[in-house]
Amino acid sequence: MVDPAFVQTMARYNAWQNRSLCDAADTLGEEGRRLDRGAFFKSIHGTFNHVLWADEVWLSRLIGTPKPPIGGRTSTNYIEDWAEFRRLRAERDEAIIAWAQTVEAKWLRGTLIWYSGAAGREMGKPRALAIMHLFNHQTHHRGQIHAMLTAAGARSQDTDLFLVDEPR
Repeated sequence: MVDPAFVQTMARYNAWQNRSLCDAADTLGEEGRRLDRGAFFKSIHGTFNHVLWADEVWLSRLIGTPKPPIGGRTSTNYIEDWAEFRRLRAERDEAIIAWAQTVEAKWLRGTLIWYSGAAGREMGKPRALAIMHLFNHQTHHRGQIHAMLTAAGARSQDTDLFLVDEPR
């Protein structure tokens, strides 16, 4: 089910969709990105921030990169400046792609152990499941961003996974 090819495809899809949605969000301006649109994380900017923050949490668990700050700032105001957010988002997407190229089938069959702040305890799950969660979480919240962008009149590229490697 989850193999290195899946991880690599989802990493490319993640980067492509983040670029597309960020480009669409650029057309709204600062006020439009920060407007409370009634979504779970309120705004387009807040939802983008949550996804980046969560990606950094999962990367710290999976490959040992620095963990983002916990406490004080929330995941929705992780990076306030939009240009800095875009730079960091692109950097993380490239890191995810680079990591995905190193994933091996044997490693995927192992167990990931981490402390979950959400659960309040140490967790252990198959790495393949953790990786499915990483990509599913991104896709879920990008769907919310897409809906907010569409309602605001902004247009992103298509979101269909089978188009990830097609010329755009």
